[in-house]
Amino acid sequence: MTHAAANAARPGPGAPAAAAVDFVRDVRRASALLHPLRLRIVEALREPGSATSLARRLGLPRQKVNYHVRELARAGYLRRAGQRRRRNMIERWYVATARAWVLSPELLGGVGIDRGAVEDAFSAAYLAALTSQVQRDLARVSEAARKAGKRLSTLSISSKLRFESAEQRAAFTRALRDALVDLVGRHASPYTRDDGSPAPGRPYHLVLGVYPTPPEEKGAPADAGRRAQSTVEDTDEGAS
Repeated sequence: MTHAAANAARPGPGAPAAAAVDFVRDVRRASALLHPLRLRIVEALREPGSATSLARRLGLPRQKVNYHVRELARAGYLRRAGQRRRRNMIERWYVATARAWVLSPELLGGVGIDRGAVEDAFSAAYLAALTSQVQRDLARVSEAARKAGKRLSTLSISSKLRFESAEQRAAFTRALRDALVDLVGRHASPYTRDDGSPAPGRPYHLVLGVYPTPPEEKGAPADAGRRAQSTVEDTDEGAS
């Protein structure tokens, strides 16, 4: 890319920054993204580019790439990022509106997993249903916070551990449950009043799950399993 092209593609002072993550909740919008070529285009346009430059990189006709770029922009995955004159043409530049996307489980509608329909609370299906609910809830509250111009208050804890026996795992489960009940009792307010109505304060949802670590995929870094044995992320500054 030439220096002139870089200047033309650089967003202006009022250009919005790319969101860290965009939750896709609409079926039509999801279908606009789930195309092999469109996924490649969005990934490539994390940095500003034009349909012409992309077509050269991908070895495809410019008209074909330009069509998909327009459709992605119409669906909100790309936005304008400047333009430049190239011979007798005006070349429009685009950039991705987010760094990453998440397809919300609510896209599946009635065929999605529902923890109310899973009887075994210790099953993988129940844990999958819980994580599915977390994604659905995060999609909704993230959209509400974005519209209100606020940042969400969240807490994430991730840790890797090992158990040498079923007895050790069961003892851990009991100790964790007791510690969690005690922690909630001492540091959180009641979720509802005695009459069942909502209690004061903002409600939060705590989800805790443990599952066997899958085998490392081919090509994964050899030290991947030894990195960051415990990670805690808390985002509450200026949050809603």
